[in-house]
Amino acid sequence: MNKILGLAIFLFISFFSQAQTVCTLESREKLESYLTRLSEHDYSGKTSNEINMEIGQWFLETPYVEKTLELPGAEKLVINLQGVDCTTFVETVITLTRLTKGEEFNFAAFEKELAYIRYREGINAGYPSRLHYFSDWIFENQEKGILSDITQEIGGSPYPNAPSFMSENPKFYAQLADPSNLATIKTTESAIKERSYFYIPKAEIATLEKSIKSGDIIAITTSMPNLDIVHTGFAIEKNGRIHLMHASSKNMKVEISEKTLSDYLAGNKSQSGIIVSRLAKD
Repeated sequence: MNKILGLAIFLFISFFSQAQTVCTLESREKLESYLTRLSEHDYSGKTSNEINMEIGQWFLETPYVEKTLELPGAEKLVINLQGVDCTTFVETVITLTRLTKGEEFNFAAFEKELAYIRYREGINAGYPSRLHYFSDWIFENQEKGILSDITQEIGGSPYPNAPSFMSENPKFYAQLADPSNLATIKTTESAIKERSYFYIPKAEIATLEKSIKSGDIIAITTSMPNLDIVHTGFAIEKNGRIHLMHASSKNMKVEISEKTLSDYLAGNKSQSGIIVSRLAKD
């Protein structure tokens, strides 16, 4: 196929497909290379946590880019492997990990799985259906059977969780100029407030980290009353201690923290502790 024609067809499919998926040619090529790598290896003897660790490290040094999902117009499924924020890094790694449990290693399979993780009930039904609050993301993906919030069982304490930042600050979200979107977000915030959440206060992380495994999903809670989670990444063990593999807004790349997870949080007054989740058993 003529290269220019092929590119034109790809862009048409990517930007105007019924599923409203956006993926640049560069991201598509990177994704295809990762899918090929997955197809050429046997992961049957590895746990999901171990696969998270392997795939997560493929992204080291990937640039940190914020707000890649905030596009004008109708909600689109954004696939971006060239630049990630903390949440899209976690989502992308988990999506690739989950594909290793099946037999399909193609763009369509990745697209379907990412949408299942990113949206309420796995369906892109518009901007409010995206799981904007990460505590809501954890809850919904636990309901889908994708993961388990293990915070309480490893010694967590009740976490008062009543996020309202989005509805209180619609000026920061262009899509919330639509009254129906704003109303739905308020309903979501009310639902989150009614649930029971647990967290490990940062002063207790060093004591309880023995129950955290490399590959666990770490969500960092906050002392700010109108937010739930301010950062996320994966636990990774180094020299017997738990560190954080994450897309860092400070260093503008995916990295493994030099500090232990406990010390990482200790240096930030607004970070209060962690919620720990683990992909469902194979």
